[in-house]
Amino acid sequence: MQQYLFIALLTITMLAGCVGKTNSNFDEETVNKARDTVESYLYNNYENIRTVEFSDDLSDPMGGLMIRGTVNGNAGFSASVDPQEFTVNSLGEKKGFPKVKDECKEKVCGY
Repeated sequence: MQQYLFIALLTITMLAGCVGKTNSNFDEETVNKARDTVESYLYNNYENIRTVEFSDDLSDPMGGLMIRGTVNGNAGFSASVDPQEFTVNSLGEKKGFPKVKDECKEKVCGY
């Protein structure tokens, strides 16, 4: 019985550690620079971007910075940004997100 209790407590502790890591561990200057990078990336690589709005910013499990927001008022995104190089590692797009520009499909068109 004690073995099951130990396993349950260990599991809860591990889950609490994962949940506790969701807050941003980055200073305001780093977050603002990452947001500028993401905004520039979106305008340069996607069609018809009129507005970019940001919401919460979080640490990702690999120590990077996750920038979240919406474009054009309704299409959500989350971008993983390297906090050292300030490059976009990946971009998650929600339904209705604008399409990638034709010239940017094979390679990133810059920031």
